[in-house]
Amino acid sequence: MTTLLLDASVLLAAFDPDDDHHDEARALLEDEESALATLDLARYEVTNVAVRAWRAPESVASLLTAIERLGEDGGVVISNGALLTRAAEIAERHGISAYDAAYVAAGDEAGLRLVSCDERDLVSRGLAAFPADVRPD
Repeated sequence: MTTLLLDASVLLAAFDPDDDHHDEARALLEDEESALATLDLARYEVTNVAVRAWRAPESVASLLTAIERLGEDGGVVISNGALLTRAAEIAERHGISAYDAAYVAAGDEAGLRLVSCDERDLVSRGLAAFPADVRPD
């Protein structure tokens, strides 16, 4: 069984029917063929988007429940000094945020394939794959 590391954009897309990646992200969360994991940072990111961008604080509980399910599946990777030091190096090398780089570092460290909806900073640089590109046939 393959374990995939999902960044917050995939979790958010699964809950946002207006997102271009909604169907694929939702299908990925419901797929039982792959173990799914995320980074502890995802809790903060999804909460922030639900409250600030969506103006839907009532969505926070369901988003956090999805993350807890991932914790029971592939796990929630905990950020630590070594991971964030590596993230800083990746951020500098690729010109991306430390947040995005933390997911890249976590995937590298654990040998997991990173899945993201962030085309500009992650997918276009070959650092992650779209949800549609990792679904089993």
